Amino acid sequence: MKKRLVLGIVLMLGLVCFAGTLQAGQKLPVSSHPATDAYEGWKLGMQAWSFHKYTFYEAVDKTAALGLDWIEAFPGQKLGGPHPDSAKIGPGMSDDLKKAVKQKLDDADVRLINFGVVGLPNNEKQCRKVFEFAEDMGIQTIVSEPPMDAMKTIDKLCQEYGIKVAIHNHPKPSKYWNPDTVLKAVKGCSKMVGACADTGHWVRSGVDPLEALKKLEGRIVSLHFKDITDGHDVPWGTGDSNARALLEELDRQGFEGVFSIEYERDWTSSMPAIRKCADFFGKVSRDLHGDGWKPVFGPNLSDAIMQKGAWVWEDGVLRPTGHGDIWTKPEYGDFVFDLEFKLADGTNSGVFLRCGSLQNWLHTAIEVQVLDSYGRKKPGRHDCGAIYDCLAPKKNTVKKPGEWNHYTITCKDNMIYVVLNDTQIIKMNLNRWTKPHRNPDGSKNKFNNAYKNMPRKGHLGLQYHGQPIWYRNLKVKEL
Repeated sequence: MKKRLVLGIVLMLGLVCFAGTLQAGQKLPVSSHPATDAYEGWKLGMQAWSFHKYTFYEAVDKTAALGLDWIEAFPGQKLGGPHPDSAKIGPGMSDDLKKAVKQKLDDADVRLINFGVVGLPNNEKQCRKVFEFAEDMGIQTIVSEPPMDAMKTIDKLCQEYGIKVAIHNHPKPSKYWNPDTVLKAVKGCSKMVGACADTGHWVRSGVDPLEALKKLEGRIVSLHFKDITDGHDVPWGTGDSNARALLEELDRQGFEGVFSIEYERDWTSSMPAIRKCADFFGKVSRDLHGDGWKPVFGPNLSDAIMQKGAWVWEDGVLRPTGHGDIWTKPEYGDFVFDLEFKLADGTNSGVFLRCGSLQNWLHTAIEVQVLDSYGRKKPGRHDCGAIYDCLAPKKNTVKKPGEWNHYTITCKDNMIYVVLNDTQIIKMNLNRWTKPHRNPDGSKNKFNNAYKNMPRKGHLGLQYHGQPIWYRNLKVKEL
C-alpha cells in the first residue's frame, strides 16, 4: 500500500510539473497558428497610418508580408478589397463590413489589437459608440487625445468594457506633447487608462524620450515607436532617439504591451526601412529576453548551409536560384517552426525536420511535403501537408498557386503536429513507425530507418526540387 501511495504522489508531482511547464509558455500550438513575438509580452505590430496611402486591406497584407501579427487601425481609412470607397474603418461600419474585415484579418493571420488616434469627447453616448466598435472588433486598446474633463467618463467605460485607453502625444503644441500633462490627465484614473508613448513625437517636441518613459513608468499602455534624425523617421537603431536604450528601459520597467511601428516617411516605398525596424526590434528583444521566437535564417544567410548563392532574399522573401537545398547550421530538437510558402503551378518542395546527416538527408530527416495539390478532395501521402510517404494530411487545405500558405510545425519528443492555413492536418506519433520501409497501416515507405528511430535533433531545411518556390517569415521557437 505504501509503495502505491508513493508512486501515486510521484505521478501527481510529475503532472503538476508538466502543467507548470505549460503555464510557463510551453503550451504547444498544435491546432492554430501562434503569435511569433520575439519577446513574450511585447507585441510588435503596424500602425496602419504608415500605409495610409493604401487601403486597410492593403495595410493588412503589408503587415502580414512583414511577418507581424498585430495591427493598429486608424479611423477613416478606406477598407479596399471588394468594398466601395465609401466603406471606411471605424464605429460607423455595418455588421456586414465588420464581419468582412474580421475575415480578412483571419485570412492574413493578423490581429487587430489597437484603434486610434480617435476622438473621445466629454459625451458618454458618443464615447460608447467607439467602445462598442472596439468590443465588436476585439480591440484591446483605444488610442486617443481626449479632453481632461472626459477622463472620469472614459475611465468608467474602460472598466465597463474591459478595454484600455491610451493617451497619445502629438508634437508640440498639441495638448499632450509633455508627459507631465499625460500624468495630470490620468491622475485618479484606474490603470485601464494610461499613455500611448509616441517616442518620435517627443523628439520632435524637444523632450528626451528616455526621461519621458521613466516619468511615465507604470502608466504606459502602448507605444508608437520611432527613431528620428533631423525630424524624419529612420530605421530603428540608426537615429538620434537611442532606440536600444528605450527598449532596455521598458524591459527594466517590466512593460507588456504593443509597439506599433509608425513610419512617417517614404509613404509608398517604406517596406525595406520598416523591415529594418522589425529586425532591430527582434535582435534587441532577443538580447533582453532570449527564449522567444527567432528568425531561422539571417538577412545575409551566413547562418545557412548551402551552395554559394543557391538561395537569395528578395524583399523579405527567400527563394532558390536552382542550385540545391538550404539547411540551418544550428540543430533543433523540440521546437515550433512557423513559416509561409507560395507555390507556382506544379511546384514540388519540402520542409525538412531534425536532419541527422546532411550527407544522408533522405533517410535521416523527416519531410513535410510542399506541393501544388490544390483542389484534390482526398489527399494522399505525397500531397501538400503530408509527412512524405508516411502519413497523409487529414484534409487538403493548401491554397492555389500564387497565394501565400501558412505552416506551423511542432516537434515535441515523439510527436509531430502540422497546422496548414489554420487547420491541424497532421498529428503523428513517431513511435508507431516501428519498422523500416513500413507504415503502421501496412503500406510501404521508402525510408531505410524506422521513423521511431529517426534523430530527435537535427538541422531544419528547405528543399529545391527544380520548380519555383517562395518562403517568407521563417521563425522558430525552441521548447
